[in-house]
Amino acid sequence: MQREKLQKMMLLAMMIALDVVLSPLFRVEGMAPMSSVMNILAGGLLGPLYGTLMALCCGIIRMLLLGIPPLALTGAVFGAYLAGLLFRATGNLYGAMLGEIIGTGIIGSLLSYPVMVLFTGSQQGMYWLIYTPRFVGATLIGSVVAYFVWKLLSRVPVFKRCQQLFLRSDQS
Repeated sequence: MQREKLQKMMLLAMMIALDVVLSPLFRVEGMAPMSSVMNILAGGLLGPLYGTLMALCCGIIRMLLLGIPPLALTGAVFGAYLAGLLFRATGNLYGAMLGEIIGTGIIGSLLSYPVMVLFTGSQQGMYWLIYTPRFVGATLIGSVVAYFVWKLLSRVPVFKRCQQLFLRSDQS
């Protein structure tokens, strides 16, 4: 039991580190497709709770260290949660991809508008759908990349063992 907790925390820490390092490296202006990749992988591997925790930690770290606005939180958290939830519900990666697209691309983009109005103190030049094209674009790019990464990782025995670790804890 204690060993499983330690393994989960180590895997969570590794996913956080990967997300924090890779997201700024593979960033397109106004888009963070690597964040979507990591949300989908974390949703499928860690589940909704740990995937959301990963996205929350990464968003906070990126805001503090890289000066990224609160969009790092509004986008990633809902996508990671829905990716994990739909992965568990469907049992396949397509569910996680759909969860990321809905959670980050739609819900996250719409919630980003009031957050940024509050953050900047201005509504000038902003409208509700201002972030939706970029967020949806990033989630579509991230979904394609995550699909190929998942297919490659699914051949690695350690990846399957890590996934089983989180599946066992969800069922108990």
